[in-house]
Amino acid sequence: MTSGTVYLVGAGPGDVGLLTMRAAELLGRADVVVYDALVNPELLRLAPKGAEIIYGGKRSRDHAIPQDQLNKLLVEKARTGKSVVRLKGGDPYVFGRGGEEAQELAEAGIRFEVVPGISSVVAAPNYAGIPLTHRDHCATFTVFTGHEDPTKESSNLDLAWLAKTPGTKVILMGVERIRPLTSELVAQGMSKETPVGMIRWGTRSKQETLFGTLGTIADLVEKTGFSAPAVTIIGGVVTLHDQLDWFQTRPLFGQRVVVTRTRDQASEVSRRLRDLGADVLEIPTIRITHPDEPKDLVDAILELNSYEWLVFTSPNGVTAFFEIFFKSFDDLRDIGGCRIAAVGPATAARLKELHLRVDLMPDEYVSSKIAAAFKAEQSIENVNILLLRAQVANPELPQALMALGAIVDDVACYKTVPETEDVTGSAARMLEEGADLITFTSASTVENFHARFNLPELLKKFPETRLASIGPETTKAIKALGLEAAVEAKPHNIDGLIAAVQKGSKPRRRGGK
Repeated sequence: MTSGTVYLVGAGPGDVGLLTMRAAELLGRADVVVYDALVNPELLRLAPKGAEIIYGGKRSRDHAIPQDQLNKLLVEKARTGKSVVRLKGGDPYVFGRGGEEAQELAEAGIRFEVVPGISSVVAAPNYAGIPLTHRDHCATFTVFTGHEDPTKESSNLDLAWLAKTPGTKVILMGVERIRPLTSELVAQGMSKETPVGMIRWGTRSKQETLFGTLGTIADLVEKTGFSAPAVTIIGGVVTLHDQLDWFQTRPLFGQRVVVTRTRDQASEVSRRLRDLGADVLEIPTIRITHPDEPKDLVDAILELNSYEWLVFTSPNGVTAFFEIFFKSFDDLRDIGGCRIAAVGPATAARLKELHLRVDLMPDEYVSSKIAAAFKAEQSIENVNILLLRAQVANPELPQALMALGAIVDDVACYKTVPETEDVTGSAARMLEEGADLITFTSASTVENFHARFNLPELLKKFPETRLASIGPETTKAIKALGLEAAVEAKPHNIDGLIAAVQKGSKPRRRGGK
């Protein structure tokens, strides 16, 4: 078998948006992914579902796989002909031992490629409002590690030279040795008043910052319990933080928000919340699958010419319906002369993508209002209506339509089932750290979230956690558990939910200056 290739890929500093296009491409077709502790686990979602995911650890006290064994693992996986992505925090060759791994691969005759990543050296200061160079402050910067190989007999760091070198100084992996490092720099001639900034989890929504001077920072680290992983910046440019801080001043910074939509639907909500600064935990509680009796939908599609109206209550219904439709027909015109009703702009937008016009949509984006919209539009007595929605759904809508005299076929075009995977570790993190807000976009997300986590018990454990609902049906499901929604979206769509989350957020509780 021809040997595969190992890609030493820089995952960047943590913000998933800083991953390079080449890195994303390689992740998308990887057979094996070996990732480090500093890699944002959200990136693992880019890997194919069948890919083998291996945690390699690689923090000072967290070596899931010792380096020599990890090197051999990469060689062994490649020799089976697989495409191996070695995902490393930051850049592979900046204090990441990527050079050692590349050497091992070269000696074994394994083809490899190195994909640079954005290093925390530049990214973390940027996200903390600290430019490494500035014409009013300095024209150079120096980077050095605070965590050398513990097996070496002597240090390669010349702190006397560093103390006398002008410009900004950047220390990586120096939190545990911040006192001896800063003390030695002062002893070698630097002023105790030199500004110092430390950035923990730089570029992520849980970023924290700590500011002091060479003379005070070590005491502040001990007093606050500030810990790794962090980047330390030393120099006058640190004073620009208050003026240039764009990241930690966003409206939802420091707010941990849980998104419970399906994986396919969560991305847009998560992106908008992250843009507002939220620390987003994607914990999908449902996934979409085929209904138990798909033949009912097939039969309905084959009899479309007998219906005057198609009613869609969600984007999922549109997607599921046309997935089956195009297996039977290859021309959209075969939908016939049916008119279309939709609940909510998201459903209407999905139909518009197919160049289909929505003829009727209730002013309030809830299923129960469809009947009222029909009543205002026309008489539907003896009108054949095909209602396309989830397998388990509230019976009120078909009952209300039939009460107006309509002939309704209530057909399931998809089914929601519980999602239990936790590829990114978000569920484990929520159970350990709690959340500020949990967002729900349907009654089924409430029910499945409760089935998985016992929502009332979770709120007892984290009493500060609040619930956000997209609309009345979702709120009803929350109340059925004896709970209250702190905020409800108005209008009952994603825009309304984002606004409700902002309204329901509390002053930030993490990060700081």
